[in-house]
Amino acid sequence: MMESRVKKLAVTLMDATTDKDPLVQEQIYNALCYLGESEPEEILNSCDEYLRQHDKLAYPHRIIILKAMEAVLKNNIDYLDKSTAKIVIFLASNEMTKSKEIIYDWQQAASNVLVAAGGRFINKVMEEVLTKFQPGILPHYFIMQTFANLSVSNVFGMVPFLNSILGTMLPMLGMAKQDHMKSVFCYALQHFSESIQEYLANLDKAPDPTVRKDTFSNEIFNAYDVLFNIWLQSREAKLRLAVVKALGPMSHLMPSEKLEEQLPRLVPGILALYKKHVEAFYVTKSLCQILEASVNFGSRTLDTQLDALLSTLHPQICAPVESSVPLSLKNHNEVLRCFTVLACTFPDRLLGFLLPKLENHHERIRVGTLIIMRQIINCAPSQMEIKKPFILSSMKLPLQDSSNKVKRAVVQVISAMAHHGYLEQAGGEVMIEYIIHQCALPPDTHPGKQTPEADDLTSDSVQNISVRTLFLISTTVDRMDEVLWPYLLEFVTPIEFTGALTPLCRSLMHLATKRQEEGETTFLIHYDTHANLPSPCALMARLLTVSSQPYLGDGRGAAALRLLNVLHLNIHPMLGKLWNKKIPPLVEHLEANTEKSLSSKEWEDKLLLLLRETLTAISDNAWICQFSTEMCKQLNSYNGFPSEKNFLYKCIGTALGVCSNKEVVQKQLQELLETARYQEEAEREGLASCFGICAINHLDETLAKLEDFVKSDVFKKSVGLFSIFKDRSDNEAEKIKSTLILCYGYVARYAPKELVLSRIEADILRNVFHYFNTRVLGIKVETKDLMLKLCLIRSICMISQAISSSAQSGAFVFSRKAELLAQMLEFIKTEPLDLLRTPIRQRAMISCTYLVILEPPLSEPDHVELIDTCLSSVLALPPLDVLKERDGHVPDALHKETLYHDTVSALKDLLKSVLQKDLTPRGLQSMFEHLGPWIRSSKEHERERAVEVSATLLEFYRDKLNVSTVVPFYNLGVLVALFSPRCSDSLASIRLHAVDCAYYLLYIQLCYEGFAQDYRDEVVERLKDLKKGLEDPDFTILFNTCYNIAMVIGKRLPPDQLMSLLLMMFEGLADPDQNCSRAAAVMINAILKERGGVLLEKVPVIMALIHSKLQEVDEEHLRKAAQQTVYILASQHRTAVVSSLLGSSLPFDSHTCAMWKALATEPTLTSQILELLLDKVNRDVPYKENKSFLLGSTSERIATPLPLAATCALHEIMSAPESGAAVLGLYPHLFVALLLRVSCTVGVQLPKNLQSKERKSASRSQGPRNLDPCSCAVEALSAMLTQGGSDEVVKSVGSAGGWELMKSPERHHDGIALLARAMAKHAGPKLPLIAKNLFPMLNSVYDSQRITTTAFVAELLNSSVVSDLILLESMMDNMTGRQKDPCTLVRMLALRGLGNIAAGSPDKVRKHGAQLLASMVNGMDDKDDPDNLVALEAMSSLSKLLDHVEERDIRSMLLHIAIRIRPFFDNENHELRASSIVLFGNLTKFSAGNCEDVFFEQILNGLVTLLLHLQDPRPEVIKACKFALRMCGPNMGCEGLCDMFLNHLHEDRSLHYGEFMNDVCKHLMQNYPEMLNRLISTNLFYFKSNWVDIRAAAPMFIGFLVLHVDEEHCKQVDLDQLLCSLNVLLKDPAPVVRMKVAETLGRLVRVV
Repeated sequence: MMESRVKKLAVTLMDATTDKDPLVQEQIYNALCYLGESEPEEILNSCDEYLRQHDKLAYPHRIIILKAMEAVLKNNIDYLDKSTAKIVIFLASNEMTKSKEIIYDWQQAASNVLVAAGGRFINKVMEEVLTKFQPGILPHYFIMQTFANLSVSNVFGMVPFLNSILGTMLPMLGMAKQDHMKSVFCYALQHFSESIQEYLANLDKAPDPTVRKDTFSNEIFNAYDVLFNIWLQSREAKLRLAVVKALGPMSHLMPSEKLEEQLPRLVPGILALYKKHVEAFYVTKSLCQILEASVNFGSRTLDTQLDALLSTLHPQICAPVESSVPLSLKNHNEVLRCFTVLACTFPDRLLGFLLPKLENHHERIRVGTLIIMRQIINCAPSQMEIKKPFILSSMKLPLQDSSNKVKRAVVQVISAMAHHGYLEQAGGEVMIEYIIHQCALPPDTHPGKQTPEADDLTSDSVQNISVRTLFLISTTVDRMDEVLWPYLLEFVTPIEFTGALTPLCRSLMHLATKRQEEGETTFLIHYDTHANLPSPCALMARLLTVSSQPYLGDGRGAAALRLLNVLHLNIHPMLGKLWNKKIPPLVEHLEANTEKSLSSKEWEDKLLLLLRETLTAISDNAWICQFSTEMCKQLNSYNGFPSEKNFLYKCIGTALGVCSNKEVVQKQLQELLETARYQEEAEREGLASCFGICAINHLDETLAKLEDFVKSDVFKKSVGLFSIFKDRSDNEAEKIKSTLILCYGYVARYAPKELVLSRIEADILRNVFHYFNTRVLGIKVETKDLMLKLCLIRSICMISQAISSSAQSGAFVFSRKAELLAQMLEFIKTEPLDLLRTPIRQRAMISCTYLVILEPPLSEPDHVELIDTCLSSVLALPPLDVLKERDGHVPDALHKETLYHDTVSALKDLLKSVLQKDLTPRGLQSMFEHLGPWIRSSKEHERERAVEVSATLLEFYRDKLNVSTVVPFYNLGVLVALFSPRCSDSLASIRLHAVDCAYYLLYIQLCYEGFAQDYRDEVVERLKDLKKGLEDPDFTILFNTCYNIAMVIGKRLPPDQLMSLLLMMFEGLADPDQNCSRAAAVMINAILKERGGVLLEKVPVIMALIHSKLQEVDEEHLRKAAQQTVYILASQHRTAVVSSLLGSSLPFDSHTCAMWKALATEPTLTSQILELLLDKVNRDVPYKENKSFLLGSTSERIATPLPLAATCALHEIMSAPESGAAVLGLYPHLFVALLLRVSCTVGVQLPKNLQSKERKSASRSQGPRNLDPCSCAVEALSAMLTQGGSDEVVKSVGSAGGWELMKSPERHHDGIALLARAMAKHAGPKLPLIAKNLFPMLNSVYDSQRITTTAFVAELLNSSVVSDLILLESMMDNMTGRQKDPCTLVRMLALRGLGNIAAGSPDKVRKHGAQLLASMVNGMDDKDDPDNLVALEAMSSLSKLLDHVEERDIRSMLLHIAIRIRPFFDNENHELRASSIVLFGNLTKFSAGNCEDVFFEQILNGLVTLLLHLQDPRPEVIKACKFALRMCGPNMGCEGLCDMFLNHLHEDRSLHYGEFMNDVCKHLMQNYPEMLNRLISTNLFYFKSNWVDIRAAAPMFIGFLVLHVDEEHCKQVDLDQLLCSLNVLLKDPAPVVRMKVAETLGRLVRVV
């Protein structure tokens, strides 16, 4: 009986193999395999019988069964009896050979069954298969393939058969006419040969150790004869490929003498295949095997084939490896293996072939040859040992090749050489130098440029591989230490190796550290025996100089400093302690910064300090002199490296400064002056810095040398008479003079201040002007050289700074001050006023800044000329945008902008310096006499600069002012009046600076009145707050801000200044800027304010006139005046003004809106206006019902005009911020009225006349606002809340999309709920009065108002604020009263409100539990509820209440509720499913005690449903099921199941459903095995579910149940019924369902 059931399952599955879905087929295969794991023999027999009985079953379906048989065989081979094996072997043999045609997949599957069986039953398999392998009869294709595969899978079992097989097979080779048969014979011979080789290699483990190669040699040779001589000549590429694959392994088994005999034909025959487009890899692999076989027996004839071999293989290495061809790389490696074989046997001939190839200039040939050289160096080291010198010398030409590919190949060869001792030979140094040259390659200039060949290498790639190679051989190849140390130091100083410095330093540091560890004797360098090594001075100079640009070359600064530190003993014995202390912090500083963040000057200062301390520590004058000489020698190396050269000059200056030998100092300075490249700016700068630094300790020598140089032949030759007539821009003489002038400036800057004062006029300035002023025949010639001028300016600036920073500067009278100032002004005047070409203007003003503060003081004319010249030179420049576009010496816009800002800054500093000399009201007045015309200029950019400069000067004056006695600030009024009109200037920046000016002036006044400088006046400080108003371009805000500024000025201006202020302000009325004169508009309002009370009858006319004027001239100041007019009128005649404005046509235009907003300015008036408008809203009906002719009995609602206009007006008033106080006073009334207005306008249409207006304005884009009645009401409500202090409510509702929901007829109540929630959270104290006004509306005649009110109250009950405000009882009674409302939505919302009490006032639920539960049960039993909306809400609310009710209240209803909600578990509405399941989970809390057994039965009834709905298509239902199962777990009496539900069913975590159900079913069958049939029956119901995933889950559930049930309870299963149902489900349209059915069918083996 059991067998027939297993068979029945298997047959069911095999019947289903006709399914076309590949995933289902895969599952059927898996199920058959699963059945086979339990009953392998039964399944194999069933498959056998099925295939025999269904002879016509198509082969694709037979394949599935055969694959399952193969899997069962493989997994159970050790347990099968012989009879079953015999049946399977016979079946597979027949399946394989049934068709004479080749049907590959089917016959392959059958062959695989035989191969699997052969793993244990090789004799049975061979017995069966050999019956179909008869002599003289060509076998089936798959017979031979099976033999081949058997020989691979069971070598020891198969090899004993091979002799007889070969004997039978050989005669058949001549019978094979078709290529596919020839190919399979080749396939068999290939695998036979490989198996025999493996057998012979493992004779110690073989069953017959007497087997020898000779056993097979003759047969293999005979086969070879056919394959090579006949089949290899075929035109069919596939056959030739099969032959080639076989010949390689066969060559190892052929008799040695035969192979030797065949080699002259075999090798050329194989090589010829390369030309026949056969896949090269297989040819090469076979060739390599043949070569290995030949070498193994010591072939003597192979050398005759060597030339042909080399000439064929070499081009393959030279050809690029194509990544798109899968076997290209494999072939490349196989060819290299061939060369390895040949190198071990014929090293001389191979090198004789390869080395001349290195002289070939063709890139590919050279690269390929180098690749082979690397291979044989690595793989044939013993054969190449004596060839090392020969190989090294042959590398000469490749080293000179410029190709990047060749360079890479050479570097790789050198790397191999390093590992095998080549570089220790003579000529090895050349290889090392080559690598370092490649490390120094410059970066690619066009990294993105595409080269003709996509695989072309860049210089960067070559450099990277060279860097890695250098580091590798210096750190990992121990034998290279002696070669590289200290040899690599030779490459540190030559400039051509600069690019390689970083890797050089790293390698040297590693080598040096290693030597240090070995001991001082091995570490110390003997310079006398290494003549080419750089001296210690040269090393130190080089490493220090390159460190000045630390981030170049991949961080050479840190590498150089580290190397310097580790070399300290080899530099000087006194440096170890100092450098170990100083250098590591420098390296850390570099690593803590980046190229952008590092300050270049700070870094140079650190390095120069290190140098100074180093030289001081050495304290050896001879060494220091040698060091400075070495640095001078290196100067020319840095031509083209301006930054490094500039720093080297500073280092020379530092060294000379420390040097005590004055003769050496002067000699070096002379040499520097003679050899400098004066044409280069960086060189001039560096030389000047050098002289300045040297002057710190050698002032006299430095000045003397500069003086001497002028008299020298070098200088005279450059500055001859005729040089004057040359082109000055290129004149060497001018550059020398510039440099000398700069040198004097730096000397003054660096020299000791106590010594330099006495030298400034006599020595320094005399020579500076001597070089600057050229005289021809006694006539002064003005220089035009820009650089000479700039150097003079900089030099004078440094000289002035040196004087002012000296301690004796106060007593020093600078007699040439006026002369210098005049020269600077001359420079400034010559600069064009329409261009910003050069920095001369800026630099000259900086010099003037330092000159002005020196004694003696300037004369009045000089003072005036200085200020006027500088002001006109800067303030009159064109605007910055224009300057950027105009041509000049400055190359780009960014530099021009920087130069412009620096120039303005220089002007400010100069004027501050002038003002500092006369810090009095008179001095201030004098300054602004010069600035006044610019401040009043008609050009915006001139005014802007002037006012900005003024603000800076006044701030400076205020900060520097120190008043000892109270004096009058007599010109305050005049100055304030100068700036006040500018507070409403057309440019915002001018307005802001003008306020700043007023601010500083008022504080200056307070200082003069005796207040402390840090005193802060509240009134004056208001000016800072008022600045914000000036940033806004709105004229109204500007005018109000200017008014407030005037109020501040008026409060703080002394009485005696008022007239002067007013006189000047009157002048300002003529200002061309309209903003400065618009105050006159307030006059109309003044008259109305005085006499407006008698104009009641004229109010409509006045209002209309105001409106028409606004339409004619829509300017801001007129609008402001008009609003003031409306306000004044309304304060006298509010009813008339409101009526007049309400009569305006809808939608209100912007002018009408502005007039409404004017009514919001004063709270009392605004309150009265709002009450009037509320009355208008509430007095009329909200809409009228109109029967539609086209729509028959239906009607449309049309909004009534007056409430609509009043609503729009309310919105306009309440959108004004000033209305806040009035809105707050009327908050409850406004809120309720507007809330109900919203409810009454949902879905309401505009009147016809307004609809057409709306469309026209929309098409013209003129409508300022949407006139939709509901939108108007919502906007008004939103504005009311904002101005009533509830802007958090507005934001909260808006972010949740509540305002849009309120306008939706379907979702209106949801929007109201969001509003109520926000009100409860943010406006709780306002709710009692709102509720009081709202409750009567629960009985409104309008459904919409009852819905809105109920929704609002229902949501309020969700908040604790209701209980806090003692509103709960009344609200609950009102909600209970709505349960009989004729509107379904109202009834639903009422239940929701009662349920919300659980969240809002949980402590009150217990008190009213019975009443609340009764309401919920009544809701579930609501008869007038076709869509179950009320029932859904009742279930949802009941779930909320259950946590808080008394158990006695719920227990009486428990069973009734559980039974009532059970049908909803599978309802089509997902909300009903989710709510009912959540409620069921909550009910489990009350199942203890008397109800336990009864409710346990309910849990069991729902368990399958809950588990299956974990696959529900809706996430909320899945979440509900997880909750319900977690709640049910503790009541099921199974701890394991309970733990599973708690641990795996997390709401926010995904669930692996299959694994979970497997574990659930395991617990169910362990604890409730008697329920098996009941659980299966329930699952069968879901076989017809509408949801695919649940239909798939049900059979899976059954499968897991039967998987875990014990044998005792298996009988419960009605297998026939189950199979019948599963069979039906196997035809389900969804593949996933069919897959799960197949999976379950496999598991049913447990219950058969």
